[in-house]
Amino acid sequence: MPPAKKKTSRSARAPKDRVPRKIVLAYSGGLDTSVILPWLKSRYPGVKLVAFAAELGQGDELTGIEKKARASGADEVVVKDLRREFAESFCFPLLRAHATYEDDYLLGTSIARPLIARHQVLVAHKTGADAVAHGATGKGNDQVRFELTYKALAPRLVIVSPWKDPQFELTSREAAVDYARAHRIPIANTKKKIYSRDRNLWHLSHEGAEIEDPAEEPRDDCLQISVPPSKAPDRPKYVEVDFREGNPVAVDGKRMKGHDLIAHLNRIGGRHAIGQTVLVENRLVGMKSRGVYETPGGTILYEAHKALEHLCLERDLYHCKQQMALRYAELVYYGQWYHPLRDALQAFVDRASRVVTGRARVKLYKGRALAVSTTSPRSLYDTKLASFAMDDYDVTAARGFIDLFGLPMQVSRMKQGGDE
Repeated sequence: MPPAKKKTSRSARAPKDRVPRKIVLAYSGGLDTSVILPWLKSRYPGVKLVAFAAELGQGDELTGIEKKARASGADEVVVKDLRREFAESFCFPLLRAHATYEDDYLLGTSIARPLIARHQVLVAHKTGADAVAHGATGKGNDQVRFELTYKALAPRLVIVSPWKDPQFELTSREAAVDYARAHRIPIANTKKKIYSRDRNLWHLSHEGAEIEDPAEEPRDDCLQISVPPSKAPDRPKYVEVDFREGNPVAVDGKRMKGHDLIAHLNRIGGRHAIGQTVLVENRLVGMKSRGVYETPGGTILYEAHKALEHLCLERDLYHCKQQMALRYAELVYYGQWYHPLRDALQAFVDRASRVVTGRARVKLYKGRALAVSTTSPRSLYDTKLASFAMDDYDVTAARGFIDLFGLPMQVSRMKQGGDE
């Protein structure tokens, strides 16, 4: 008798080949999503489109976005201010983990996508939409980040990804510019200088144009929220950041909400050229890419946070947390924010962060942020133990410790030998 087939829950099966009736598009007002709105109308005749825009601290990028979205084909427009949630529920957990991808990337784009996708799903439920869509290309990381979040939170929604649709003819940014002009969609990009940018409260990224050539130095004029180091003030600036259980709560003694605190540090750090990175990174989808990142406030916070962890975390705990941070960063970069492993790692991080309370003073000068002093009620630093004085320290204990600690190495050499 053949084994019974395992039943699959209907709620766990994502629909395939279903023509969407109503789509919620993650809409930024940029080139890609601007051309996608009218394209979706032509691709799915009669479809209703909801343009969802998330306010994550893009500056003036959302000015007039509702008018622009409707002119491009949106039937409904939803704009949500998510700045505080972004700062306190996404950026700060990332900071507590002290996660960076490939040494230098503070994950500004990566950490924003699951939040946008989550609220996109909520808008779909509220408006009765049966599909969600994004404007990420088939060669980038964002397609994975959006779609993994959709699958984790709403597996029954249809996922529409135009750049992977065989009928999508806009296969380059130049073609998208032509399409936008033909449909009278206002855009800031030109064919001569096309930067692909992503901006939010945490960072601003730049790709395209001369940045794509790793043999060429990116031009200073691509920078938008920070000055080049050569134009930074000749005198250093000091800022003091207060933390409570791993979360920044105040700058220079002034308590602030999370998004206001980051924005404040962005302004200060930007004036001193803090947080600029040029990185050739390994994309999840397999190829290398090159980008310029500006993360002034985040860089200050990471430096201050690191200094407090040095002061407050026990050695083995700190070293283990460093190892965990590498995996945590990969999960965020790969779009797996809602993965069970990320949840579990977060629990470890948050438990370890209970003692990370205190103040760090950071010196900003010509592009560098350097923590120069720290104080904490949970400090493990003992001045008497750290000094060269031997008054309260039994030096004879060190002899037995070294003997036992080095015993395996000693026996290995005596019994098995080895190269000199």
